[in-house]
Amino acid sequence: MALRINDTIPDLSVDTDLGSFSLHDWIGESWAILFSHPKDFTPVCTTEFGAVARLGAEWDARGTKVIGISVDGVEEHKRWKADIETVGGTAPGFPIIADTGLEVSKAFDMLPAEAYLPEGATPADSQTVRAVFIVGPDKKLKLSMTYPMTVGRNFAEVLRALDALQTSAGHGVATPADWQVGDDVIIPTAVSNEDAAAKFGAFETVLPYIRKTKLPVKG
Repeated sequence: MALRINDTIPDLSVDTDLGSFSLHDWIGESWAILFSHPKDFTPVCTTEFGAVARLGAEWDARGTKVIGISVDGVEEHKRWKADIETVGGTAPGFPIIADTGLEVSKAFDMLPAEAYLPEGATPADSQTVRAVFIVGPDKKLKLSMTYPMTVGRNFAEVLRALDALQTSAGHGVATPADWQVGDDVIIPTAVSNEDAAAKFGAFETVLPYIRKTKLPVKG
């Protein structure tokens, strides 16, 4: 069964290089990002893990935990982290799930139920395990992205999307195309002009169904 936006993610028990726990317990009251990879010691994936490690302070500033997923085992993850640090210049302090039985990959609909890893498996055997999932503190899926093996993910966009999701959830607004923190936001159509003025103050009516406003600046 496909995992769709606003579905509660499965509360799986996972083994990682930093211990075993349930996904819901690990998320706790935080936002969370799960990013998956078809195999350890692969070139694109190693650069991506390095990128996530370098953004550690950014995830922390947003109250967000990150966790990797790969179909290899715990000991392989531990060895791989040395390569990740070499490439990324920062030690990856986040856990990596050892999804050797493909339970997580299947539960998150990255692989079909009948999928299995043959002896001597290569990244091609699990190539669709190349996804990003952003999960809210309510344990519900807020956003997902899937990439092919040959295209490295843009984690600046993942960070931007996280900012947009947190802004939308925190202020009851929507964000337009290419939105960045500090840009105008969109007032939902369900909010009347009177209520919009009371909540946001001045706003610009671009079209009857597009009203833009600035968020209040925190003091």
